[in-house]
Amino acid sequence: MFSRAAVSIALASLTSVASAHASAFDTTPIEKATGMKGTYNAAENVYKVTKPRPNLAAIDGWKIPPFLGVSSYAAFTPMGNNQVMVMGDNVLNEDEVGPTMSAALENGLEVTALHNHFFFDQPKLYFMHIGGMGDASQLAAAVKKVLDAPERVRSAQAAPAAKFPASPAPAESHITGGPLETILGKKGESNNGMFKVSYGRPVKMHGVTMGDAMGVNTWAGFAGTDDSAVVDGDFAVLENELQPVLKSLRSAGINILAIHQHMTNEEPRTLFLHYWGQGKAQDLAKAVRAAVSLTSTKISP
Repeated sequence: MFSRAAVSIALASLTSVASAHASAFDTTPIEKATGMKGTYNAAENVYKVTKPRPNLAAIDGWKIPPFLGVSSYAAFTPMGNNQVMVMGDNVLNEDEVGPTMSAALENGLEVTALHNHFFFDQPKLYFMHIGGMGDASQLAAAVKKVLDAPERVRSAQAAPAAKFPASPAPAESHITGGPLETILGKKGESNNGMFKVSYGRPVKMHGVTMGDAMGVNTWAGFAGTDDSAVVDGDFAVLENELQPVLKSLRSAGINILAIHQHMTNEEPRTLFLHYWGQGKAQDLAKAVRAAVSLTSTKISP
């Protein structure tokens, strides 16, 4: 005859097993949409699909193995109400970043960070972090498009590109600032034929207010000529502004170079994205202004 203690232990064990099964989620839609077989972490109730990218880059001539961080992945976990959350990281060559980011943004995923993980890697690698919430099948289908994007780039050109596809801007700059000031709604400054505007975004750190002069700003710098220009700069955005700004810039053909923070403990929380574009100066200014208009940045002449 079983003791009361033994029965209690058995019931507890059965309850634990039942709870584990109840917390697990159906990964079939993810496998079907991605076409990939993933791994399940029962302790955290996470299903993860991984795409190794072997022989992608080397450091000091040593090929970085996928096991040491050169694998793209997406991890899914249930949120309740038949919704799931996904987080992932994509290992990319420079010329794969733009198409992969567009694939994410155009298919309902968020791009949350873009940066490097290594020094002296050749060719240079970038890591693009993604996230999203919603229906498992839809998110997994979006993830597949993101994971497939680098393959489309490489099928068109086997070796990673060493430069932007557009012709370089003239070495000597002759940018006409007046029309750009009208477009950007802001007085700028000129230097050796180049032109630049800056919009401050005040934040507080440790009770001290900081803004434009301390580097908390959105800015755009133009070089080259009016018909063949480059623009580069930063956007300082609040967290809820990041995705609209990314979508706006990418739809205008602007390259996103980095997404990260510059400060800690600031209020409000501010993220920075760095960008680069090529084309006619006024077209580039219109792209910047359109993105600025999606933020609460105060534009004062």
